[in-house]
Amino acid sequence: MYAVIKTGGKQYRVQAGDIIVVEKLIGEPGAKVAFDEVLMIGEGEAVTVGAPLIDGASVSATLIETRKGEKIKVFKKIRRQGYRRTRGHRQHETVLRVTAVAGDGKSEAWAGEVDLTPKSELNLRARNLARPLKDAVAKADAKAAFEHEEAPAKAAKKAPAKAKPAAKAKPAAKAKPAAKAKPAAKAAPAAKPAAKKTKKPDA
Repeated sequence: MYAVIKTGGKQYRVQAGDIIVVEKLIGEPGAKVAFDEVLMIGEGEAVTVGAPLIDGASVSATLIETRKGEKIKVFKKIRRQGYRRTRGHRQHETVLRVTAVAGDGKSEAWAGEVDLTPKSELNLRARNLARPLKDAVAKADAKAAFEHEEAPAKAAKKAPAKAKPAAKAKPAAKAKPAAKAKPAAKAAPAAKPAAKKTKKPDA
């Protein structure tokens, strides 16, 4: 039994147990999601088409993770103008596990258990890097717990310190004796009076 649902402006053909990637939905990992916009339900050769939706039909799913999709590059160029622009974009998307399809008086459920392992960890497992990452996370958690336990002890050690005694006042510096006044310079001797000219008697 399958159904065609509409979400995020797109249509998806789903069956119970399928994993689908849709436009970003609000919710935490493990949250239940229900789609009421069911356009068609089919089982074998029997097909029921809505006009535009099928009344009472719904598709249930469990949210696994919300992540960023693959990066796409947008390159613009205007020839002979020296214009080139490169931009990147990663669309937000949500991964769902379809758990049940119901409608047209029929229903089908998936009996498996939903695994909430994100794709990033699956990629690490494929490259045999999951264990080092797990060890690093455990080490970081242990360090955080240790620091949390030591916080009260550090707070006790940092009790208000005793006020330091005021520094002793230094004795006033001895005043230096006043410098002796230098004797006044001797006055320069007065200039001698000019000699008087005597007139010689006329012969």
